[in-house]
Amino acid sequence: MLEKHREEKHTNVPVITADDMALVVAKLTGIPVQQMAEGENKRLLRMEEELRKTVIGQDEAVGIISRSLRRSRADLKNPARPIGSFIFLGPTGVGKTLLAKALAEFMFGSADALIQVDMSEYMEKFNVSRLVGSPPGYVGHGEGGELTERVRRHPYSVVLFDEIEKAHPDVLHMLLQILEEGKLTDSLGRRIDFRNTIIIMTSNVGAEQLVKGTSAMGFGTPGSNDVKIQERLLETAKKYFKPEFLNRVDDVIIFRKLEKEDLLAIVDLEVKAVADRLRSRNLELKLENDVRNFLISKGFEPEYGARPLRRAVERYLEDPLAEELLKGYFENADQVEVKVDNQKLLFFPESSSAPASPAVLPAAPAEPPADPAKPAAKPPRKPRSRKKTE
Repeated sequence: MLEKHREEKHTNVPVITADDMALVVAKLTGIPVQQMAEGENKRLLRMEEELRKTVIGQDEAVGIISRSLRRSRADLKNPARPIGSFIFLGPTGVGKTLLAKALAEFMFGSADALIQVDMSEYMEKFNVSRLVGSPPGYVGHGEGGELTERVRRHPYSVVLFDEIEKAHPDVLHMLLQILEEGKLTDSLGRRIDFRNTIIIMTSNVGAEQLVKGTSAMGFGTPGSNDVKIQERLLETAKKYFKPEFLNRVDDVIIFRKLEKEDLLAIVDLEVKAVADRLRSRNLELKLENDVRNFLISKGFEPEYGARPLRRAVERYLEDPLAEELLKGYFENADQVEVKVDNQKLLFFPESSSAPASPAVLPAAPAEPPADPAKPAAKPPRKPRSRKKTE
């Protein structure tokens, strides 16, 4: 009896695996689980492949940043500096911030590893101290800086300085210390370590040169004058940023304007997200090719890039589709086919079990059809015109 009890006791002992250890250490240190559980060398070798699944139309930018980070991980650069430091140049809505988010998720396991700082909030000199904390005697002293405290709590992260050209020059001086030494002292005297961060600065300086020359739809010929435009963009950046600042950055990466093929791929990503959510209702989404072109025509503007595409998908696809779902038009269907007609999207319910000619679902409920059993209503008589009597 005693031996049996001992055997049962030993068999019920929980086993701690390597994954459990990695998870606990990750919580204590802030080091992502992926870096300990999976060989980082293999991950870095397929970096371009993973990033291109999210970032569309910027293969050259993805390649430059991937090669730079591999050099860093191979110990071929100064270990006292951040993992990587980059300036992203290009017009709005072409994927600069999206690439920063994708980097955070790939390198550190979560999109939450992105620390985003809006430089438009630091245009004045007196706001610069907020990054490292208020000095002694001022309100907020002891709370830590908005930048330094976040990096101290999340040392493995991507730090994004958005629209760096709007920042006060003192911010650039502060960044020089981070880029050169990999550390920054906060208002409490603590040395904050930036050596495990990736520093990214986005800028729209000279971006109007990339937007100019596009056609009415905003598309240009792929590769047309790209080299000359990029050279002018770099010259504009050199006029704005001081040489000592540019020399401390690993790479200045130019994001090109999006072509029609890129926009089609972006629409496919957005539509795929809608289709995935529809599958939770056991519905498959089918789109004609004209639907993609329709969404692009409604949601792309050269000066705003691809950002309005998201709103176009919401307005012309998700909103009417949600209304039809709530009305119960797809209760007996397992597929929804979307077509374009008269500058709007129409939805056709389809059932693979009981094929029938689909009926167009209007955006608003139509008048009920007339009952064939009832006689048709007679049209109202026209009033007879009376002759005026003299």
